[in-house]
Amino acid sequence: MPPTLPGWRTNRERFDEYVTRHVRAFTRLYPRLADVEFAVEEVPPSAPGRYEPRAVTLGRTFASDRAYGLRYRVVLYRLPIATRCTSPDEVDELAGYVLAEQCAGIVGCSPTDLDPNFPL
Repeated sequence: MPPTLPGWRTNRERFDEYVTRHVRAFTRLYPRLADVEFAVEEVPPSAPGRYEPRAVTLGRTFASDRAYGLRYRVVLYRLPIATRCTSPDEVDELAGYVLAEQCAGIVGCSPTDLDPNFPL
């Protein structure tokens, strides 16, 4: 398949595109999110902290620390999100929900403020 066709992209590339599109939309609503670092990893770390739930993590926010020059960082875990979905559209939707939930905590709003379709 030629690289110019959409089917040529890998699942990872499509997932990155979904996340990028959601981040851009959320940043337009809350410009403060432009200072946040966003990342996609395949899976969460295998040894969660004692304070973390034992359920599979779909995304995580790492707090900023101005003393060390660290910004907020939001990480989405591709495989746990993708394995819960049956279609690319569902992957896009769930990635948006996870991202909205993580970003809402940073800007101090409800996830429904970022994504009106967020399930309550």
